[in-house]
Amino acid sequence: MPIAIDFGTSNTVVTRLNKVTGRPEVLNIAGFSQQIADNPPLIPSLVYVQDASLGQIIFGQGVRDQGLDLKNDARFFRSFKRGIGTEIKGFTPILDDITVNFEQVGEWFLNNLISQINEQEKIDSLVLTVPVDSFESYRKWLTELCQKWEINEVKLLDEPTAAALGYGNQGQELLLVIDFGGGTLDFSLVKLNLTDNNSQGFILKWGDKLLGKSNSQLQKTAKVIGKMGINLGGTDIDNWLVDYFATENNYPKNTLINRLVERLKIKLSSQLTANEVYFDDQTFASYELQLTREKFEYLLTENGFFTKLDELMTNILQQGRRNGIEKSDIDSVLLVGGSGKIPAVQNWLTQYFNTSKIKAEQPFTAIATGALRISQGIEVQDFLYHSYGIRYWNRRENLHGWHPMIKTGQPYPMNTPVEINLGASVEGQPSIELIIGELGAENSNTEVYFDGNRLITRKISDNQTTVIPLNDREGARTIAQLNPVGYPGSDRLKVQFRVDNDRFLRITVYDLLSNIILLDNQIVAELQ
Repeated sequence: MPIAIDFGTSNTVVTRLNKVTGRPEVLNIAGFSQQIADNPPLIPSLVYVQDASLGQIIFGQGVRDQGLDLKNDARFFRSFKRGIGTEIKGFTPILDDITVNFEQVGEWFLNNLISQINEQEKIDSLVLTVPVDSFESYRKWLTELCQKWEINEVKLLDEPTAAALGYGNQGQELLLVIDFGGGTLDFSLVKLNLTDNNSQGFILKWGDKLLGKSNSQLQKTAKVIGKMGINLGGTDIDNWLVDYFATENNYPKNTLINRLVERLKIKLSSQLTANEVYFDDQTFASYELQLTREKFEYLLTENGFFTKLDELMTNILQQGRRNGIEKSDIDSVLLVGGSGKIPAVQNWLTQYFNTSKIKAEQPFTAIATGALRISQGIEVQDFLYHSYGIRYWNRRENLHGWHPMIKTGQPYPMNTPVEINLGASVEGQPSIELIIGELGAENSNTEVYFDGNRLITRKISDNQTTVIPLNDREGARTIAQLNPVGYPGSDRLKVQFRVDNDRFLRITVYDLLSNIILLDNQIVAELQ
């Protein structure tokens, strides 16, 4: 049975193909999914660690059913997706004599989720969605985790692209997807062509089968034209509200207040004033929180929320214009994610688009339902959001810099590799090292740190490019052992860089002296 999982910062959605209708439907996992009002079954992305040494956890709605999300307990984890593959400033908890990082929490969550799904439906193929701004370290963590599951075929797909497939059904459409979830805010321009066509492009590999071009008609396509993303989500809005009540009412910044403000935020999507009252029968402390929609929107403005939205909109429309697309060419604007239900967000959009183009009917399910469609023969044509580069010594600045080798916007998989030649720098050099990094956008350095028990992200404008080194560790920097040893004055190695179907950077290393291939199409992050 094909399954898709939208692993979110706040909520996770699982979909399957209905055996009778052949259409996607949301899977309800008893005891782990929550059902609120008209919302589909959502699995809260929550974990409570019972025993870290044994990997025993409670997850999803089970955490809330037992009230474990209302206590200031180091065993309780929320928003842990934001910390996966990211250097965290501050401490990580030690539970049962084990240091628990966010990668471990994410692994426990997904392993338990996969186990529960398999009890209801045997998973034959799986699609997992990832944020636009995710670095290779996150995708690599997810890919390595997938290898442990007994599933024949697994594929990763960008969340906004999946959302476009989830909404789009009119044949040929140009869609602007705004995915505003708990941890990230992603904008993506996607051109759908869901009729038979002759378009050229790059083909998505599905397991061992290649969804290739035939001599006659081709697959239906989803072509990504532009994409932008930042680490801003509903969790940040919750933190702003917690800070407000800490100042206004002198309330503590803890998990209880966080849960109460989250409820306030949700209520304000449908009413002008919201109240939350809580009495702790153990400590006898009582809390009463009240907020108006007007005050809520004022707090959003004060925290630069709409300024960030304007910047993203400007950038994505500029990407469109570089591809010959004007704002008026966009057929629909699709709001995805729980934060997209905020009236202020929908009102902000009307500055740019007529209300008839704005759609928000599938905020929670569009990504997971759209992800299933690539198992039905839809070809995805995508490009790199980040660049790849090599580290060098900048003599003028007296510090290390990064030289881009493969630049953002490069379609993948790459047909033609990028080549460089390297030589020895000293007499009798036994090996050659090369540090390779994934380069983010300039002026968008993100710091992840703890404020009490809250995981916070913030932008640091330092005119620096965010770099995630892929092999800067002992044993991984060396790309070639030289036999015989190297000497300055001539090229010794030819290194080829390419990006594969799954967006992993691979290198091939030739020894020009001995005519031997030292590394053959090796994933950089796995260099040893």
